[in-house]
Amino acid sequence: MTNGDTAIHARGLSKRFGAVVAVDELNLTVRRREVYGFLGPNGSGKSTTIRMLCGLLNPSAGEIDVLGCQIPRDAEALKRRIGYMTQRFSLYEDLTVDENLAFLAAVHDMPRANARPRIDELIERFWLGKQRKQLAGTLSGGQKQRLALAGTILHKPDLLFLDEPTSAVDPQSRREFWDSLFELADSGTTLLVSTHYMDEAERCTRLAILDRGRIVADGTPHELMAKLPGRTLLVDTAEARRAQQALRDLPGIIALAQIGTSLRVLAAEDAELTARVQNRLASAGVAGTVEPTAPNLEDVFVAATNKPREHAREPA
Repeated sequence: MTNGDTAIHARGLSKRFGAVVAVDELNLTVRRREVYGFLGPNGSGKSTTIRMLCGLLNPSAGEIDVLGCQIPRDAEALKRRIGYMTQRFSLYEDLTVDENLAFLAAVHDMPRANARPRIDELIERFWLGKQRKQLAGTLSGGQKQRLALAGTILHKPDLLFLDEPTSAVDPQSRREFWDSLFELADSGTTLLVSTHYMDEAERCTRLAILDRGRIVADGTPHELMAKLPGRTLLVDTAEARRAQQALRDLPGIIALAQIGTSLRVLAAEDAELTARVQNRLASAGVAGTVEPTAPNLEDVFVAATNKPREHAREPA
């Protein structure tokens, strides 16, 4: 059972689809009022885990307690206390903004006297006043996202599950969306958000990195970066592509990425690494400087999943 400070508690959570293990004995604890992030490569089990926690998908094994509800036994009772938003717009495109929210209020059995003020409040809160009589299908991506979030929190849920909610909107809309999420957290709502954007992952109060159905790293973004195994170097050179080719097979190198005219190097812990990188570049006739640099969350992701750096931005 969860205690008063815990919103989600899962132990030994597994899901198999035939011979495929999508989630593998996953353990998870999310505290109330947290903005807890799921970060992982394609097929890591993020969406499957969220669906099991929501009660939408039965686990193959394990125990789930969400807001004191035992899942899947209490899944129906839990639905009244949570909100679930996916990356795909799931409202009715042939209804107006106002009609969509009114329909959702009816689905949640909200008394009409309570529903109308709540709808008006959310339309104002998410800057949809000018669009309230507009068909949802004609809204911009950012407007659809704000409408979907309004519908998700219409019944004032204690816990929100958001599965890749910003994958189809512009950076400004993403920023505004996250401002709204923090307002919800400040008001007492717990949020579990899956994302494939590193800048969004850094916003979370705590973060889990998933790989092959398991949590391979867990902590605050600052803690994860501070505990990064290995070293990160920055090679400043006018020949970044040649430098990358020269270092590709150097023992101890985990990942290489060209960032503008520089080359970022993630490698295993090695006191002589800087010298070995310099020597390899000199042997290849590549001029440049090599300096230690602070790790970022993408370095943590690559080290935890041990995948090529370019995979870190793929959606799950």
